[in-house]
Amino acid sequence: MPVVITQTIRPQGTVGKAPTIQASKSPGGFGVQVSANQKNKLNDPGGGSFRDDDDINDVASMAGVNLNEESARIMATNSDLVGTQMQSCKDEPFLAAIPLHKRILETAKKLGITDVPAEVVTFISHATQSRLRTVIEKVTVITQHRMESYKDDEWYEQATDVRSQLKFFEQLERLEKQRKDEQEREILLKAAKSRSRQEDPEQARLKQKAKEMQQQELAQMRQRDANLTALAAIGPRKKRKLDAPGLLTIGGEGVGLCGGSQAGLGTGSPRQYPRQKITRVNLRDFIFYMEQEREMSRSLLLYRALLK
Repeated sequence: MPVVITQTIRPQGTVGKAPTIQASKSPGGFGVQVSANQKNKLNDPGGGSFRDDDDINDVASMAGVNLNEESARIMATNSDLVGTQMQSCKDEPFLAAIPLHKRILETAKKLGITDVPAEVVTFISHATQSRLRTVIEKVTVITQHRMESYKDDEWYEQATDVRSQLKFFEQLERLEKQRKDEQEREILLKAAKSRSRQEDPEQARLKQKAKEMQQQELAQMRQRDANLTALAAIGPRKKRKLDAPGLLTIGGEGVGLCGGSQAGLGTGSPRQYPRQKITRVNLRDFIFYMEQEREMSRSLLLYRALLK
C-alpha cells in the first residue's frame, strides 16, 4: 500500500508558497516529486548563489568582519601598485672589478688560495660602498653638530664665552704694546732734540732710530691718504639689484634676458633659487669620529691623522 508523506519547509524570513515534496513508497523503489518552482531553482545555474552569499555573510557577521570595509581597505592599499611597472636594474659594482680582482688574488695567493670567484669581488665592492656610506653619514652628523649654534635657543644659557675672553686679552696686549711704543717714541724724540757736544755712540744710535721712525710714520700717513683718495674717486659700492625686471638669479649669479625672451620669462616675477647648503668636513671631525669608533679608536690611521 503506497504511503504519501507531505512536508512543508518554511525557512525564516521567507514569504510565499513553500515547496512541497511528495514521496511515495512502493515495492519498486522510492520516488520523490518536486514542485515546479523547486525544479526551476535547481535548473537555474545561478539559483544557489544567493544562499551561498547569505551563508558567507552570516559567517562573517559572526566573526565580526565587514566584507565591504575589508574590500575597500584592500583596494585602497593596492591602489599605489595599480599601473606601476616593475623593472629590474643591472647591479653595477661600486669599485672597478678588474683591479679589485687582481688585488684580491695577490692577497689570496699569500694565504694559499688560487681561485677567487666573481661573487667575492661583488660582495667586497658592496661592502666597501656600505662602509663608506656609513662613515660619511656619521661624519656629516658630527659636522652638523659642530656647526649648530645655540645662541638663539631659549633652552640654553651661555655660561662662558672663551672667544670674548681671548679678545679681551688681545686688546690688553695691544694696549701694552702701544704704551711701550709711545714711551720709546718719547725717548727717541728727546734724544733727537738734544744737542750735546760730546759724541756719544749711544746717543747717535738713538738719533738715527728716531729719524727712521719719523720716516716710517710719514710713509704710513702718505699711504693712508692715497687709499682715502682712491676710495673717494671710486665712489660708494653699489649693491646688486636682484629684483630688477628681466633678471633671473641662477646659482647666486644674475643672468639678464633681453630681446624676445623678455616677453616670456622676464615679464614675470624673478625666481630666486636658494643655494644648497654645503657641509664641510675637516680633519678634526674625522679624528673625533675615529676616536668614538671601537674598531678605529686604536688604529694606525688615527695616529697618522693626529700627527698631521
